[in-house]
Amino acid sequence: MEGRRAYGFSAAMSGTFLVSCLLFAAISRHQRGPYMDEAFHVPQAQAYCHGRFLQWDPMITTLPGLYLVSVGAVKPAAWLFGWTGSVVCSVGMLRFINLLFSAGNFYLLYLLQFKIHQKNKAVSDFQRILSTLTLAMFPTLYFFTFLYYTDPGSVFFTLFAYLMCLYGNHKTSALLGFCGFMFRQTNIVWTVFCAGNVVAEKLNEAWKTKLQKKKDGKISSRKGSFSDLFRILQFLVEYLTSAKNLVTLTALTWPYIILVTVFFVFVFINGGIVVGDRSSHEACLHFPQLFYFLSFTVFFSFPHLLTPTKIREFLLSLRKHPVQYSLIAAISLFLIWKFTYVHKYLLADNRHYTFYVWRKVFQRHELVKYVLVPAYIFAGWSFTDTLKSKSIFWILMFFVCLLAVTVPQKLLEFRYFILPFLIYRLNIPFPSLYRQFLELTFYIVVNAVTFYLFLNRTFQWPNSDEMQRFMW
Repeated sequence: MEGRRAYGFSAAMSGTFLVSCLLFAAISRHQRGPYMDEAFHVPQAQAYCHGRFLQWDPMITTLPGLYLVSVGAVKPAAWLFGWTGSVVCSVGMLRFINLLFSAGNFYLLYLLQFKIHQKNKAVSDFQRILSTLTLAMFPTLYFFTFLYYTDPGSVFFTLFAYLMCLYGNHKTSALLGFCGFMFRQTNIVWTVFCAGNVVAEKLNEAWKTKLQKKKDGKISSRKGSFSDLFRILQFLVEYLTSAKNLVTLTALTWPYIILVTVFFVFVFINGGIVVGDRSSHEACLHFPQLFYFLSFTVFFSFPHLLTPTKIREFLLSLRKHPVQYSLIAAISLFLIWKFTYVHKYLLADNRHYTFYVWRKVFQRHELVKYVLVPAYIFAGWSFTDTLKSKSIFWILMFFVCLLAVTVPQKLLEFRYFILPFLIYRLNIPFPSLYRQFLELTFYIVVNAVTFYLFLNRTFQWPNSDEMQRFMW
């Protein structure tokens, strides 16, 4: 980095880490023992710390990446600093691993924004740093920085894999993708996303060449009507059924192909994607999850998506294409009618925000889930509209990955939305400084409320002496 930019970035990262350390101390002081899923993760990591690598808690559903990294970090540190006894692999020590991951995520978010928007010379260094700070404070991710969960590490390796992919280091990207897979199996989708970036780039080049040959200016490679989309899909079929093109794409993406093959071998041997307790993590076609994700994205990106200009443009589009929107509305209503699932955890666990969202909104009346369809359509339109700077092939590839990572999930869980949200947010054009400040302020307020509730608004269940806390 150069001079002033390096100082600015260092100040932002150091300041964020200092604030995180203070919050970490407060949370560790109030909640000394394992909480929620930590009750499974912490003992498992401690078993690995004592060399019992064959011991496994059947309630854990993810692979042991978090525990292996934790032992690999804590054990050398314990030897170096002479730590012994209970401090080694204690709850606080294990949680601190995620604080280190959060610092890594801050750096990766900055590098990704720099790489993705490198051609935009109008973006200042201050805007890049401010945007990085905002994403590093993204509430759903930032909260789990302070607990021993898989999310910070999962995000770290996935973002690192994406960065290496953008720089063309595909073997390194696939290796990092494997690390992400070891933290959470669904991260294999983002390995496909990395491969899709390569494929989308080649498709875009071929499409532009085809348009130049035909001298057809009526359709762009970025957006168009349904007839344009049909022509693009026709082109996709022609391109991907060519043996020569398939050989070229295979040569470019073979590291990712190997990793995806390993994934399918794992699924075959394991008898499914979930390890451990499968009864509560059954896959299904839960299409409304896409609508929940779009609503979640509008909520956390309202300075960019919920603006008067966006609303006017949406209403204009609605007036121009009533038939298409009517068809989309009909399909949405059908998907909600036939494919809405309510997980038992969603109804039973009043420690999570999703419990209150479902009870206060969706359980108000049976028709509420259908009444929200216009809002979902606006959210989908606004979401797609902010990506119009990307090629149509990138957008199609991203939506395929988005569907793959959200729809099979039966449980409405905001943590599942972290990675698709970050990848989306990284790829939209830089907003004005005013909107960036508004977004950052909103994140800080949401974080402040969340930590206040977690630390100070405790409660107890009638059949338990354990103190319960609100959380994402």
